[in-house]
This record gives sequence, C-alpha cells and structure tokens, in this order.
Amino acid sequence: MEPTRLFDLLSYQKDNNPLKDTFSYKYDGDWKSYSTDDVIDIVDSISRGFLKLGLAKNDKVGIVSSNRPEWNFIDLALQQIGAVSVPMYPTITPKDYKFIFEDSGLKYVFAEDQELYDKVKKASEGLSFIKNIYSFEKLDGVSYWTELKESGGSDETNLQPYRDEVDPEDLVTLIYTSGTTGNPKGVMLTHHNVLSNAKAVNENLDVDGLRKSLSFLPLCHIFERTSVYFYLYRGVAVYYAENLEKIGDNLKEVQPDMFTTVPRLLEKIYDKIVAKGMDLTGVKKSLFFWALNLGHKFDRNKNQGAWYNFQLRLANKLIFSKWREAVGGNIKLIASGGAALQPRLATIFWSAQIPVLEAYGLTETSPGIAFNRYNKEDMLIGTVGPALPGVEIKIAEDGEVLAKGPNIMKGYYNQPEKTDEVIDKDGWFHTGDIGEMVNGKFLKITDRKKEMFKTSGGKYVAPQYIENKLKESTLIEMAMVVGDGQKFPGALIVPNFDALREWCHHKGIAYSSGAEMVKQQNIIDKFQKEIDNANEQFAQWERIKKTVLLPKSWTVENHELTAKLSLKRKIIEANYQKEIESIYED
Repeated sequence: MEPTRLFDLLSYQKDNNPLKDTFSYKYDGDWKSYSTDDVIDIVDSISRGFLKLGLAKNDKVGIVSSNRPEWNFIDLALQQIGAVSVPMYPTITPKDYKFIFEDSGLKYVFAEDQELYDKVKKASEGLSFIKNIYSFEKLDGVSYWTELKESGGSDETNLQPYRDEVDPEDLVTLIYTSGTTGNPKGVMLTHHNVLSNAKAVNENLDVDGLRKSLSFLPLCHIFERTSVYFYLYRGVAVYYAENLEKIGDNLKEVQPDMFTTVPRLLEKIYDKIVAKGMDLTGVKKSLFFWALNLGHKFDRNKNQGAWYNFQLRLANKLIFSKWREAVGGNIKLIASGGAALQPRLATIFWSAQIPVLEAYGLTETSPGIAFNRYNKEDMLIGTVGPALPGVEIKIAEDGEVLAKGPNIMKGYYNQPEKTDEVIDKDGWFHTGDIGEMVNGKFLKITDRKKEMFKTSGGKYVAPQYIENKLKESTLIEMAMVVGDGQKFPGALIVPNFDALREWCHHKGIAYSSGAEMVKQQNIIDKFQKEIDNANEQFAQWERIKKTVLLPKSWTVENHELTAKLSLKRKIIEANYQKEIESIYED
C-alpha cells in the first residue's frame, strides 16, 4: 500500500524492502545500526510514551540536535499521534530559541547534549508552557529520551486509532526559516507537502544500486529531512556522519552510493584535491593537471570524438580513480542544493565519473521545485533541471520564479499577512529568486530578487553570479559583491588560506598568518590577477573595480553564514562597514 503520511514510510519499508541498517550512527567510536523492525518498535514505544504524558494532536515538540537516529525516532513518533515537530538549528542563539518557543507554544524540547541543553534551558526560563526538556545524551539531573521509550514500552495502547486520525493534509512540522533581519517565520508543512516531494525525487532518480547514503547536512533543514524520507521510501540505509570534520573518514568507512550536499562542501573537496595536485612533482604533477584540463572540457551531452574519449578514460584510470576513492569509491550520485553550484565544478566531477545533480527549492516548497535527472535528456549543467513531477513553474514579468504544486506550504504560522505576500490568489508561490527557462525546459536561477542592486549609473547587478565566478579561483574561498547605489561593484574577498599558503610555498614567499599575508603587496597583486581573469566574463558595469582582502573566514558561529553556508549579507555588511566604505573612498 502506497504511503500517504510520512510515518507510513516505516510500514512501507518493512513490507517492501526491510533493512538491517535503516539508521546507523557512531556511538563511542563504533557504528550501531537500527533495523526497520528496531525503528518501528522504538517509534511505537515513544508514541505511547508521549500519549502517557498527555501529548495530543497538533501539540508542538522541539528538537535541537545534530543528526542522529534519536532525531528520527522522536520525529516519527510525533507524526503517528498527530503531533507536530519543531526542529531548530543547534547554532542559533538562546534569544532565537525563545522566540520560536513562544511563537510555536511547544510543550517539550529534546536537546542533544549538555551545551544545547544549557542553551535551551536558558531560553525556556519563565515559559511555563514548556513542561520538560529531554536529552539525547545522558546528563546529570536531566530526563533522558529512553525514559519515554521505556514508559511506552510497558504500555499496550493501540496506536492505530491515533494513526487513523492523521490526515495527509495535517500539519507535520513547523520549520522556522533563519531570516537575516527580524524574527524567523514558521513554515507550515503537511504530510502531503513533504511526501509528495520525496516521491517525486524517487520518480526522478532512475539509478540502480542505491543501497547506502551518508547524511551530514542538518536534519532541521528541509533539504536533508526530505532526503531522509526519500531514503526510507526507496529502501536506502542512512548513515549519519560524526561531524563535518570527519566526513572524509566516514565516506571511506561507509562507502555510500549517494549523499546530499551544499556547493560549499564540494568546493572544499575540489580545493583539497587541487592542493594535493600542486604538491606533486615531475610527471605525476603533469599528469594531474593534464587530467584536470581534460575534465574541464567535458560535455556530457556532446561526443567529443575517439581521441578525447580515449584520453578521458585514461585520466579516469590514472587520476580520477583516486578522486572516487576519496568519496568512498562507490558514489553513484551526489545531490547538490541550498545554493548555486558552479557549472565548472559540476563539469569536473561528472568527468571524474562522480555525478552531481543540482536541485532547487526552498523550505516553503518542501523543498524541491526543480531537479536535474540522471539521464542526459533531463540534465543540463548550469541549470537546476526541469520541474519535479507535479510541480508547475512560470517566470513572472519581472523575472521572478513562481511555483505551484502539492509541495507548497500551508503558510507561515501565525502570520497570514506574510503568507499572502508570497502566495497569490491563484496559488502561485513567489520564490524571491530571479530565473529563466533554458530550452523551454530547464530552470536557471540567476540571483535572489532582494539581493540584486542598481549602481548609481542605473545598471542592475546580480551578485551571486559574479561571486560564483570569483570563487572559481582556488585562491578565493568566499566573496561578497557590494555596490548598491555606488558608481561600480566592489567585493569583499575571503582568501582560501590553505591554498594561499601552498601558493606562497611554491613561490618561495614566507607565510606568517592570514592577517599579515593579506596586507602584502605581492599577495594583493596576485588576487587582483584572479579578479581580472573573472572580470573578462562580465559586462562592463558588472566588473569588480576594487576589492578588500579579509584576514579571516566568515562563519556560522559569527552569524555571517546560514547553516547551509549561504551569506548573511546584512550582517556581513554591518561587520565590515569600514572595509566597504574604503572601496568607495576617492
């Protein structure tokens, strides 16, 4: 029987493709796996435990944790009694938590460890409607999540009547989007919203042998969460990475068939590979860059002749095979979303037989709107692919991308006026992104509507496009284009300090610290050459006239990046106001 609600995915997996390792996680250095039957038993026990606490349909429960099976257990247990999960990023402030607690009116919160428990406890002070805070790790004096499981495990309450009361159109989760200004908005998603998206992705991926996945993007973000529901539907085992620093090790241990990612992590993988190539000498170095140049010429939709194909096969055997080993040696596809992927990056990975499929969507769209397919006819590098099955796309007169379909949210919680601003009377959701259709089929995103700006000369500038071109340089980790109302665009540049150290080593330049190096004229001149190379691809009014090299990276912890590593422009502008002003000094 086809699932119609998200918790139905468990019984669907049991009936169609039961697994020994539905969810796996490293506890104290050893992998522990939960089978399909294990997950069902644990989830049912927790559901009964919630009922014994008096939790009712539509009650809200918060989850503040990194990825781990307990996250899924709580989520699925809430679903089948009609309660609503409120996932939150572990990186936000107690002030943000308090706003979400008050806005959602949640009754319980699950916090992963001592650090997050302390933040949640502080945020909940004075909020009498929060009845208890549970932890996923054993903490002194704190209720441990297994108490609920044990409480429900000794109970024989029949859960079926509760499941029967849950409608596909019922609210399943409230996800608060991280706004760069003002308070976050609670996005209301239903079972049908999210499940329709997971099924549409499954319909798109005509790829055999998807057995294991590695998960490291935050489950509190809808991209990874819907991916996990797809894994449950498809019968793909989910292995949770230990942390971002251990991804490389975990890829080699798990040897996944696929994973989801954001472009920044692919950029880091590529930069590390190129840095290793720079360290080679003699014939090995020549072979490495010969393969790299071949890869950049790759075109999946074009046969470039027997000689090129022969060279690429050789490059794959000699060089790119090591790239595949670095991502586990078994990758059949990588799904990239959350931000624009550099076409140059997608091309090189495809040439190395590491397929990267770029997707596009928002929290409000569950998240998928468009997704490149695996087959040649439905994949075009430089675009985010055709619309997902059941989703309609149209481009408004001002270039904004509009979407309609079963994936569109119910609205913003407690904010009907904000909902009306983004969903028009005909049901079209206004994404806030500017785009175009390529070949009448493939959606191409050019920028955020709110991020485009006009120079004093009246020319519009799309910063994301320029930033992505700048980041094609291995020396540039991040860039933010500025210039609203100014004579010309400028840019704040965050160097890739590891690559800069390597470059200095090869040039015989003594490397002290990032803060010192960005002041040196020979370093400034080198970066100017990188900017000049990128400027050749821009229209005259888009060209970067002046830049400032920054001494340190932007981080999530400093609130300069979102959890999916996108720029928080307003905060960066405020933090670097003097540097931006220096760009426009006469």
